[in-house]
Amino acid sequence: MKMVQKLISVMCYFKIYFLLAILIISCNGDKLNDLQEANNSWPKFSGGNKSLQYSPLNQIDTTNVMNLVKAWEYSTGDFKNEKPKGQIQCNPIIIDGILYGTSPKLKLFALDAETSKELWVFDPNKKLHLGRNVNRGICYWEGEFSKRIFYSIGEYLYCINAETGKPIMDFGNKGKISLKRGLEKRNKDLFVVSTSPGIVFDDKIIMGTRVSENANAASGAIQAFNVKTGLIEWVFNTIPRPGEFMFDSWPKGAYKSIGGANSWAGISLDLKRKMIFVPTGSAAYDFYGGNREGDNLFANCIIAINAETGKRIWHYQITHHDLWDRDVPAQPTLITLEKDGKHIDAVTIATKTGHVFVLDRDTGIPIFPVEEREVPKSDIPGEKTSKTQPFPIVPPPFTRQIFDESEITDISSESYNYVKNELKKYRTGSQYLPPSFQGSILFPEFNGGAAWGGTAYDTDNQLLIVNSKEKPGILTLKKNIVKKYDDGDKIDLGSEEFKRNCSMCHGIDKKGNPGNGIPTLINIKDRLEIKEIESIVKNGQGGRMPGFGHLKEATRKAIVNYLLGLKNVEVDPHMLGSESNSSLPYSHTGYNRFYDQEGYPAIKPPWGTLTAINLKEGIIQWQVPLGEYEELTKRGIPKTGRDNLGGPVVTAGGLIFIAATSDEFIRAFNIKTGDEVWKYKLPAGGYATPSVYMVDGKEFVVIACGGGKFKTKSNDKYVAFCLPKK
Repeated sequence: MKMVQKLISVMCYFKIYFLLAILIISCNGDKLNDLQEANNSWPKFSGGNKSLQYSPLNQIDTTNVMNLVKAWEYSTGDFKNEKPKGQIQCNPIIIDGILYGTSPKLKLFALDAETSKELWVFDPNKKLHLGRNVNRGICYWEGEFSKRIFYSIGEYLYCINAETGKPIMDFGNKGKISLKRGLEKRNKDLFVVSTSPGIVFDDKIIMGTRVSENANAASGAIQAFNVKTGLIEWVFNTIPRPGEFMFDSWPKGAYKSIGGANSWAGISLDLKRKMIFVPTGSAAYDFYGGNREGDNLFANCIIAINAETGKRIWHYQITHHDLWDRDVPAQPTLITLEKDGKHIDAVTIATKTGHVFVLDRDTGIPIFPVEEREVPKSDIPGEKTSKTQPFPIVPPPFTRQIFDESEITDISSESYNYVKNELKKYRTGSQYLPPSFQGSILFPEFNGGAAWGGTAYDTDNQLLIVNSKEKPGILTLKKNIVKKYDDGDKIDLGSEEFKRNCSMCHGIDKKGNPGNGIPTLINIKDRLEIKEIESIVKNGQGGRMPGFGHLKEATRKAIVNYLLGLKNVEVDPHMLGSESNSSLPYSHTGYNRFYDQEGYPAIKPPWGTLTAINLKEGIIQWQVPLGEYEELTKRGIPKTGRDNLGGPVVTAGGLIFIAATSDEFIRAFNIKTGDEVWKYKLPAGGYATPSVYMVDGKEFVVIACGGGKFKTKSNDKYVAFCLPKK
């Protein structure tokens, strides 16, 4: 009997020990979630699960911010022996005094966050030759015996030991997996990459992707991978399959050939509810939808998904049957709103059209009124536009909504007259004016409005902070003419495939549109090595150009030879067409922005703004220009604002920190008034979101200075600021 009691006692002991061990492992695995509220860390992209872009630090405040000095500057070393070219869009994370970030060539590094002393560097390019791409952030996971960094390079998700910088060899294939793993076979050779980080929930990392925006786009499915093994946990199809919810919002069989509806901008997490909030982009092709009649769910949506199971909870679509590239441009911001004496958990998103949607976090129902208004019909054969589009009534738009003659630039009489004459060529008058052969004014232009920098939220004052651009674009469709050939005809393969796949952006003449960010391809051999050109054609480049991995190698080689002016092969024209974009009857003539004769936006200033939206009252609290053209200021023109990409950060010190502008400054604003209270000229444009953290009792603000946008110089530096020693 005593032996039995002793055995039971031992078993109870081991049971308790086992349960404690499980609890310890669970607590360690959730350590990062606790860090979200810690005063000294910036543990996740956008500052935390809720994407508030907020820091509770207040050592730097409105009384001393003008005294900020450079604490350190770190060069990633990417441009030591070559001319700088590239970007850094990374919002670095800081955990336990260590800063983790990425370089223009997508190296991953760890620094002492106080001194910038380099701890380790992981360089994937030693084994992997890729076209230049961008990375906006990384993920961290910590278990009982492992600290892991996850970040994406092209189609691959890497798992790196956070302490050593070495790949975790038992994750996937020696430390990496393909983001095509959970997609259908048709996506094998299509363009699939990730530029924004996923979100970590328990033992899962949940990833969205960036895909092509043309007719050959891959599926935009959301995938959850196991953080230890890399195996698929679940897949959510944003273009529903047979039997799935909203399958009938597409033509039958659309999922077999239509792609897009992808989440490229980042994901937010409500840990308590075990819900992720996923923003999606438009279905492909972006500007013609005759082959995808219907609302096209779940494109252009906020989707609430159960993070454990991958099951849809609710969705809300901000643009029906998108023809304007009106992606949801950033990760949602999860706020708690005081309204009518109640505290409401909400989801907010600022859009490319200059609106803010505020949705109930549990149901997706708008908290403020939204109207479905009739919009113009398309006159393009085969196109069926949505009869209505949603317009938030409260809060009011943070950008102007229409560009017409009343909004023509007034910086000079010459500019006014030039733009007035040019404007007569195009259609205008509606936010949702469909694409046309004549050319339709798209306002705000293709990139917004709000962009991928996201919004920041001042929890004390219920102010949503958003930076935006106000420039018109010109959206013009053209017919894809399929030329008829006689038997025996031969054509130059490279020239023909360039016309089919590249000319819509770079032009038949290869001149591109440098003012709109589309480089000329003339004399490209003087700027790039052949291997680099081949890699870019296959894998894509930067935040816009997709890769053409779906084309046969011989076809890609022919395009490269054509660009280099080399002798090419002649082929039977009847063999062409199956690989290219010619399966659709129309394409567009490029991402054309509308400028005056001097190269300034065609609309009256401001051209870039920073706005504080009071969500308690549903009003705009203040709005100020963001950025400056010094040459225009010298001419007596009030500050106009400028192009900007990258997001704001709010601190408990009553400040907004933001770089983003093409004049290459980082600035601080008083959150109550909108007054600019500090600025610093960076070594290159800070087209990223700052991070705020504390080490050893000292508060820092750090920004990636990669440049490379808006025709500005590139660099490979991170710069941190702090108050001077007393």
